[in-house]
Order: sequence, then C-alpha cells, then structure tokens
Amino acid sequence: MRRLLIALTVALLTAAPATAASAAPADDGRRSYTGTIGGADYRVEMPERWNGTLLLYSHGYFPADFGLPLFVTNAAESEQWLLEHGFALAASQYQNDGIGYLIEPAMRDQLALLDWFEAEVGRPERTVVSGQSLGATIATLLAERHPRRFDGVLTLCGVYDPLNTFNSALDINFTVRTLLAPGEDIDLVHADDPVASREALIAAVNRARVTPEGRARLALAASFGNVTGWYRSLEPKPADLTGWIQQQTEWITWAKIWGNGPTAFADIERVAGGNPLGNTGIDYAKQLKRSSQREVVLQAYREAGLNLTSDLAALAAAPRIAPERDAVRYMYRYGVPTGRTPAPVLSLHTTGDGGAPPDQERWYAEQVDDPADLRQLWVERGGHCSFSAAEEVTALRALLTKLDTGRWPDLRPSRLNAAAGRFDPHYQQVLDLGGNGKAVMPPAFTRYRPPVTLRPSRTG
Repeated sequence: MRRLLIALTVALLTAAPATAASAAPADDGRRSYTGTIGGADYRVEMPERWNGTLLLYSHGYFPADFGLPLFVTNAAESEQWLLEHGFALAASQYQNDGIGYLIEPAMRDQLALLDWFEAEVGRPERTVVSGQSLGATIATLLAERHPRRFDGVLTLCGVYDPLNTFNSALDINFTVRTLLAPGEDIDLVHADDPVASREALIAAVNRARVTPEGRARLALAASFGNVTGWYRSLEPKPADLTGWIQQQTEWITWAKIWGNGPTAFADIERVAGGNPLGNTGIDYAKQLKRSSQREVVLQAYREAGLNLTSDLAALAAAPRIAPERDAVRYMYRYGVPTGRTPAPVLSLHTTGDGGAPPDQERWYAEQVDDPADLRQLWVERGGHCSFSAAEEVTALRALLTKLDTGRWPDLRPSRLNAAAGRFDPHYQQVLDLGGNGKAVMPPAFTRYRPPVTLRPSRTG
C-alpha cells in the first residue's frame, strides 16, 4: 500500500562537483550515465540513435521512511518504448535521496542535470519536462521560470497547488481527530512526536471503518478533500456505499494521514521555517455543500442514523490551526504556479485519483494565461498515477504533435483509445499502487469535468 505514496509526491551550488559513470554500451548500443551533482543522484539513459528530444522527469513526493529507485518515467514499460524510439531520458533524485518537500532544491537539481547533459552528452533539439504527482509542480514551475530551456510540459497525476493539497489533508486529519479521536493527545502541527500522532490517527480510522457510524464520519472527512472511493486501479469503481467508503478510507489512511499527515506537516514546517497550514475561517458545512462527495456523506449519515448537523457543529467548535505568514510566503514561492504557459502543457489524470484529486486540474486550468496552450486528458480508472505505458506515450505523442505543428491533434477519447490500443499488451500493463501488482488493462481515455477544489491557494 505504501507504494501509493509515491504520489503524494525537492542546495545545489552552481559550482558543486559532479561525478558521472558511463556504463559500457549494452548490446543494443544504449548508454547509461549515473552520478551525483551537488549531493543529488541522477540517471540518464541514452538510446542507440538519439532523435534529439530529451525528456527530463521529476518524481513526486516521498514521505519520511519511504524511498524508491531513481525512475525516469512514470510507467516502467514507458522507459523501454521511449529508448527504442530514440528518446533520451534523464532524472535527478534531488537532495536528501528525494525524501520530503523538496521543490526548491529539486528545481535547482533538475537544472543542474540539464546543464550537465548539455555539456557532457549534447544539446537537445528540444527538451520536454515531465512530472508525476508533486513532480508536476516542479515541472510546471521549471517551465514558468525558465521558459527558454523547455519546449513542452507533460504532467501525470499532477499536484499543481501543494498548499491546497496539504491544507486539504489538514482538513481531513482535523476531522478524524475531532470526530473519531476526541480527547486524544494528537498534534497535527508543531508536533513533539509526529509519528505518534500519525499512528494514533490511523488507529482511530481503523476503529471507525468497521461501524456504520464510523464509516459515515470517514466519508465526511474524505469529502473535505474531494477524495473518491476508487482506490484500486485494477478493479471496477465500487457500486455500493460501503465499498465506496472503504476505499475512501484507504485513501485517508495511506495518502492523507500516513503520507500527507503529521509527519509531512513536520517536514514542511522544517523546510518553510514554520507552519504554512491552517483552517481558521473555514466553514466545514459550506465546504460539504461544495464537495463532490456530498451525496455520499448524506446517504452514509442517513443509513447510520447519525446527526450530521451535530458533527458539523463539533467541527465548528473545535480549536483551529493558524498558519504562519512567512511559511505561507515560502509555499507560494515554491509550490504555487502562476499559470503562465510559455510552453504547451498537456496533463494526464485518472478520474478516480484520491491522492491528487482531479480538482487540481480544474484549478490549474483556471490559472493559465493562454488556454490554447493547455490540454487535459482523462483516464477512467481508480488509483494514483495508474497509467499504462501505452497511455503515457500516447499523451506524449499528442504533446509532440503540438510542438511539431503548432496545433493539437484530435484528442477525442475514441481516437486516443484507438492509438493506445495499438500497443503490444506488454505496454498495456497498469500498476496498482495499493499492492495488487500489475495487470493488462484496456486504454480508458474518457471525457470528464473535475469538481471545484475546496481550498484553492489562488482564484482564477
């Protein structure tokens, strides 16, 4: 299950030394480079015959006690296809082995890797910056702030507004503490022992999920982040209320408490120099009315025989958390894109994502200064970042067509599914980050309108 938290996924000095080791060419003529620049590991993969395009990949948020190998694409099979078709791939792991809220150093590390690539490998004809989960913020900010260095942006399961994301997680943790663990010593911010607070919240969730009353309150908590009940990417969307809430509970446990709860809040406080998160002035009754999950909550409370008004009153009466001004300013500097689009941006998102809810896409679309340079594609599937290589490469091809011709291709779902369906089954595999392995899944591009985000850091 903890593999889910990839998603919710960055001090390099210009003169910092770089070390590189070029592996002996493989039988197929490819080359691999690995090394360290200013304390950040990197990996570069070169095809036998380079087509001139470099894909610079930014990974997502790795919480404490969590780490992953250094990936250069979202779907593992994408790497194979891209190298076979002439693309160069590069990625930095960032400082601190990529663990924590590292947007500021991640941007420097990625630029340093691009500098190294241009000096040691060759200057790309074009560079596309891609990002997965919180890496979408990194990719978007890189393109906004260094427009001459990037020709296009591809985001996957993107978080665009991290301040929004973590404030929504705060709302969910706050609701769990208030309604499911009243009186317990649980600190959400400035915690003396954030791990103990995290474990106490998870224990409260586990107690609640086995009763109708507890599940109703978990549905209420999920509603404050537009968290869906489609956690399993290899299974159909749950059709019954209990199944829906049980999968919402998985999102709450693993994405919103274990990954983005007290330990993440403590990490952000360290980076930002204080607490940037808060819920002063938030009216949770109004938030519920605006939530995409409102009807689920109403039905769950009716079936449990609970008084929703009383629970909302308890939330209203609970002591609030105030953000600290300088820490908020830091988050705006390193976590909230402006919406400038100096390069075309194409995004790919699953409709059931509860780790980076689809409302992030709607928020970003409302910020962009040139809507003609943005296209957003949707895959009808649960899970976070649960795309096949066929879907990922199909999205990339659409972006490259825009770069080549100045026009977007036909992006109707039927055309996209037909294009992705032509790939071999090997490239149709989808990973279930919840722990159920991989399976071949048919392409699932669809039309979708995401809900409004409930805690925007900036309005369009």
